[in-house]
Amino acid sequence: MLGRFLELSVATGDIRASVEFYERLGFSQCVTSDTWSHPYGALTDGRIVIGLHEYRFPSPSITFVRGEIARNIANIEATGARLAFRRTGDEVFNEVGFRDATGHMVTVLEARTYSPTDRSRDQPSLCGDFAEYSLPTRDFAAARRQWEAFGFVAVEQEDDTADVAPWRRLPLTSDHLNLAFHAPRFFERPLLVFVAADAARRRGQLAALDVPHSADLPTALDPERYALIESPEGLAILLAPA
Repeated sequence: MLGRFLELSVATGDIRASVEFYERLGFSQCVTSDTWSHPYGALTDGRIVIGLHEYRFPSPSITFVRGEIARNIANIEATGARLAFRRTGDEVFNEVGFRDATGHMVTVLEARTYSPTDRSRDQPSLCGDFAEYSLPTRDFAAARRQWEAFGFVAVEQEDDTADVAPWRRLPLTSDHLNLAFHAPRFFERPLLVFVAADAARRRGQLAALDVPHSADLPTALDPERYALIESPEGLAILLAPA
């Protein structure tokens, strides 16, 4: 229903600082189009794309691309999503934004805003392999109904994954993006989650590059095995052992 995942759109007050931060993590820049009049950059590790916008909007937003947006708005609203804005017409770049049933922002665009990259999924950043984008919610059932209506599939958390994610969560998968939902008492903000077998070594590499660890690591996690870093625009990035 939403189309293909494009990027995790993030508002930044200093796009240069944000770009330099993700490049230090080992992300690569994508070639962007002239769709937006504001400064814009897209960076990827081959698995997730971070779209940096020096522009104020409800951030972060999970952004998709789908043709004929206007015809699809009624279907989106029928799932319980609440429309936040709509810009459609023959003379404008078509986009719609809405809040999902748990209050998180989602955007759908009529076309891509950067060119596909040849960055391989087998070239992870210093964070490790992107695992999922996890969102806080108090209502797992509502989140599941909403995102299954969008075409995502809920995945039962198996026992052998409990060491990677020992907190209660609802994982959902799709062809191009893995989502999860976690309880706000675990962490009150969205999390970009990465996993690596050599997580300790990667944490050391990041420290050597002056990427500081955040003191907001959830108390349920062992600081000897997990680390939390924060981007200049405030995006929380969790490094977990594989």
